[in-house]
Amino acid sequence: MTAKSNSFSRKFRNAFLTGLIIFLPLGTTIFVLNFLLGMFQEPATDLARQLGLEAERFFFGEYLLAILGLAIGVLALTALGFLSNYVLGKFFISTAEKFLGKVPFLNTVYRSAKQIVQTFGRENRAVFKEVVLIEYPRSGCYVLGFVTCEASSEIDQAMDRKLTNVFVPTTPNPTSGFLLLLPREEIISLDLSVGDGMKMLISGRAVSPSAKAFDSRPESPSD
Repeated sequence: MTAKSNSFSRKFRNAFLTGLIIFLPLGTTIFVLNFLLGMFQEPATDLARQLGLEAERFFFGEYLLAILGLAIGVLALTALGFLSNYVLGKFFISTAEKFLGKVPFLNTVYRSAKQIVQTFGRENRAVFKEVVLIEYPRSGCYVLGFVTCEASSEIDQAMDRKLTNVFVPTTPNPTSGFLLLLPREEIISLDLSVGDGMKMLISGRAVSPSAKAFDSRPESPSD
């Protein structure tokens, strides 16, 4: 009886976890979509009322206004992206950033949000050259890192050897981390894009690329 009970509870737990794993991406998507629709619905409703249009007069009027508001928001963000490429747009964005930087609490929120966005943005992907493994913090233990560039000539001269800068982010918050300067022979290159490396880092490898990226192994000192 006990064995059957344990078997049933194990199957129940496994089925529940499987269902949870299947639902989480879908549930998260629905939550984000609902949040976005709700965020844009109120201003769209206010605009419709000012124009003399009541949501009750239309079939699924509230949802239509929410979708309309979301579409307007997408167009506004697209326009902002285009403007950021021109001098006038850059001026306004720079002015807004300077203003936010002087407001207590808001400057911390803005700076943190910007760091997170830049982690996945094109600018940081250009800074990170490749995804690598390094042996740290002890022998036989490896961490994921991102090569940024070669060390400065002053450091190379001081150490009398060529070193490479490797940024090692923390998990699951990649906006913090530490910089290591390592000789190239101690760095293991991986067949991973920077985007895949970041996804794997943040998820604790719950989201992982194919195993072939990890086929390379460090050479032993005797080789």
